[in-house]
Amino acid sequence: MRTFLFLIIIIASSVMAQNKEDFITFFEASNYLESPDYEQSIKYLNKLAEASPFLETFVAGKTPQGRDFYWAVVSEEKLFTPEEISKSEKPLIFIENGIHSGEIEGKDACFLLLREMLITGEKADLLSDFNFVIIPIFNIDGHERRSPYGRINQNGPTEMGWRTTAQNYNLNRDFLKADAPEMRMLLNIFTDYNPDFFIDTHTTNGSDYQYTVTYAVEKYENVPPSIRGWINKTYIPELEKRVEERGYFIGPYIGFVERDMNKGAYDWSALPRLSEGYTAIRNRAGLLIETHMLKPYKERVFSTKEVIETTLELVSEIPGGIKNMNKAADDFVLEEYFNKRSPFPLTLKRTEKTGTLIYKGIKYDNYYSEITGDSIKHYNGIPFNKELKFYNDMIGDVYVTAPEAYYLPAQFDYLLDRIESHGVKVERLEKDMVAKTETYKFQDVTFAKTPYESHIRPNYKYDIIEGEETLKAGGLLISCNQKTLPVILHMFEPDGPDSFVQWGMFNMIFERKEYFEFYSMEPIAARMYQEDAQLKAEFDEKVKSDSAFAASPYDRLNFFYKRSKYYDQAHNVYPVKRVVK
Repeated sequence: MRTFLFLIIIIASSVMAQNKEDFITFFEASNYLESPDYEQSIKYLNKLAEASPFLETFVAGKTPQGRDFYWAVVSEEKLFTPEEISKSEKPLIFIENGIHSGEIEGKDACFLLLREMLITGEKADLLSDFNFVIIPIFNIDGHERRSPYGRINQNGPTEMGWRTTAQNYNLNRDFLKADAPEMRMLLNIFTDYNPDFFIDTHTTNGSDYQYTVTYAVEKYENVPPSIRGWINKTYIPELEKRVEERGYFIGPYIGFVERDMNKGAYDWSALPRLSEGYTAIRNRAGLLIETHMLKPYKERVFSTKEVIETTLELVSEIPGGIKNMNKAADDFVLEEYFNKRSPFPLTLKRTEKTGTLIYKGIKYDNYYSEITGDSIKHYNGIPFNKELKFYNDMIGDVYVTAPEAYYLPAQFDYLLDRIESHGVKVERLEKDMVAKTETYKFQDVTFAKTPYESHIRPNYKYDIIEGEETLKAGGLLISCNQKTLPVILHMFEPDGPDSFVQWGMFNMIFERKEYFEFYSMEPIAARMYQEDAQLKAEFDEKVKSDSAFAASPYDRLNFFYKRSKYYDQAHNVYPVKRVVK
């Protein structure tokens, strides 16, 4: 009997070894120095799908250069569509790789992990515990802009892709505005599958240090309490502890005060344009993994894999399960910010509170450069540990109270696809509706001198005009009574750092299209001056106090034109209405 069992073990081990040999990754075959191109990557992904009934691949559409946008679903229950997988009791993990395709170790880490779950069985427990949506390469066109020169001081792979897309978008600035077709495809997948935890894999540059891998995860007031409590009390300390126990230096993704370590380190909170900041306003936990570009590529791939596996381990240990934690987050958003109308934090700021951080750095020497005419750092490889003051507390800065809904006139419904890609439900008015509204009237509008992510961003102040008006049929009504309320507020509130108006999507409202001739306006101005005593006093005071105004015939006439019935009443008026009642 014992001989028979021994033979079974030998045969099983032989089959597993054969399977592993058949599924050696390009990364492994290159002695851990290279990463496969797009065609080789998709070929390997499809090979896994052919070999396992638990993985299916899908194509979401075409990239701007015409490549298929592949993604995969992994489910031991063979639940692959959004409708099917929503019925599963297992948590759904969303892993996105190659958003910056020069930073591609997440793809190779996922291929190793998929093989261990689906083929060799070493990680079959993960397949039993979770469902997965995996984007092997997000920025596909950038991935194929391959060369050894994609990042100036990155230690592998031998060839790497490029940071931006073929249209030169940085996808990790695009989550809320959703300009890029690749982003809209990803957001539609995210919305359809409604994941329980999100992971985004990167490689950072900058200072040299001992850490192979760093991380960022939202943990302040921009995250609902159920998630925030778990992140701070359990996830962060246990992630650091367990990853280090398993052989990798790990630390938080930090900055230095005034770029000077001796002045302390600081934590930060991501805006919704960034992956983990966006995940927070979808009421979910999102992990940013940042390996360090100076570490060997092999070490970076395996440390990324370790952080993913440790995260899955910690998610599986959440008391009551992550699905209940996320439901509590959705319920909190509706109760706190819609039913109670508590102020919602659009932005956060650091406080003066500090803790301590044991920073694991690398020493450097300075040498004089004839080229720069200044001293240059040269890291000498000598490690050091130093206790730093750590600014690791943030509170809300700019708040807004949610209205009942927002109204977007029909002429702006070209934004509808972007809005709905975020899971926001929109109603088109079938008939006119009288409503009490609040309208933003902008003033002191200026613009950035250069474009940022293809947009000229405005700066402004504003007044709020209250009134009752008729909202026209055909327009879009976006109720705030939905779990995507944080997304809605960030899209439409002018103080939102990634709002549509801040991204310049309404810049046309700041342009004047009608003007006046002096001979036409002067008689009107003279009549207004004689008939309106308050206007006369205001004009006289401005002439007296503002010499530039007094010396400008145009400005003097324009003073009256802007206050006349001929002036464009829609100029600088935000077309998005806050529907109060």
